[in-house]
Amino acid sequence: MNKFKIPIANPEIGENEFTLVLEAIKSGWISSKGYFIDKFEQEFTKWMGVKHAITVSNGTAALHLALLALNIGPGDDVIVPDITFASPANMVIEVGAKPIFIDVNHEYWCIDPKKLEKSITNNTKAIIVVHLYGHPAKMDEILEIAERYGLYIIEDCAEAHGAEFMGRKVGSFGHIATFSFYGNKIITTGEGGMVITNDDDLADRIRLYRDHGMKPRYWHIVVGYNYRMTNVQAAIGLAQLRKIDKLIEKKRYIARVYSEELSNIPGLELHPEMEWAKCVYWLYSILVDKGSFGLSRDELISQLSKDGIETRRFFYPLHVMPAYKQYATLSSSNFKVSTYLSEHGMNLPSGPRISDDELMYIIDKIRKAAKH
Repeated sequence: MNKFKIPIANPEIGENEFTLVLEAIKSGWISSKGYFIDKFEQEFTKWMGVKHAITVSNGTAALHLALLALNIGPGDDVIVPDITFASPANMVIEVGAKPIFIDVNHEYWCIDPKKLEKSITNNTKAIIVVHLYGHPAKMDEILEIAERYGLYIIEDCAEAHGAEFMGRKVGSFGHIATFSFYGNKIITTGEGGMVITNDDDLADRIRLYRDHGMKPRYWHIVVGYNYRMTNVQAAIGLAQLRKIDKLIEKKRYIARVYSEELSNIPGLELHPEMEWAKCVYWLYSILVDKGSFGLSRDELISQLSKDGIETRRFFYPLHVMPAYKQYATLSSSNFKVSTYLSEHGMNLPSGPRISDDELMYIIDKIRKAAKH
């Protein structure tokens, strides 16, 4: 049980999810084949406006499959933003390639195109673009650089289902895009993920590696993996997808309330939304400056915890963690933005089931903390 009165996230699971899950169980198809696998993929394809959507076991597996499908391996470099959850770096290392960390943009927290080109070498093969905390990256500039240097783009949309750059959904720009459906994501299957692409050959390779490397059945032509989603999970995902627009609308409503109510508090920098972006605010996030606010980010997290409010600090920069030190070829001075965000950033409760009373309770506690 969660000890917090107001959790950081709480999935919206309703009657449609129960109905479809029961239908999946009654069908007897409870593993990695069945009606709901196909239907979830079909409807996700239509929603995203792409040719192929392939269900997988989780978002990390989705990234692994994307790298494998693009033949990325030993001797290749892959550019990764310095502030993100660790999965992109982990999967680059898993395929034998080298992650190259670069700083992010302070205005919108995603990979900085101005720093991107400086990191490209003859070994660079791909860029993993993470749409952090629901805000899209600057895809036009990234696409222009990638095209000029002949690089693949993998979009990590784990935190950005339905976010848009210039009116177009993120995930539809790159060669491959990946999604996570973990329990705290905008739509969920409990665990699970999706890989999407417009390239027929890449789609075939993704399916091949996902399904043990078999083609035909029991004939293994590559070393593959069991990265499949179950039919029961897909039933949940289908019900979730059918209400995704309402879930995004609720996320944006939560963000508007936070932004309006917290805008006049000194020392708080609020979650951005650039004029060219539609942010989906996976987790509504703020930066806390102790000099103006009065408490540090960590002190505010501790205070809100005492009030029954679950919050989180931002991710740690990849370049400082022991697992990735050997890949951090640049000095810390090259990661000023990601370091600042990590030291000052925190996520507020943003789940779709949060009530107006709970929102105002959180806001009131932050206001009171600011007066100390």
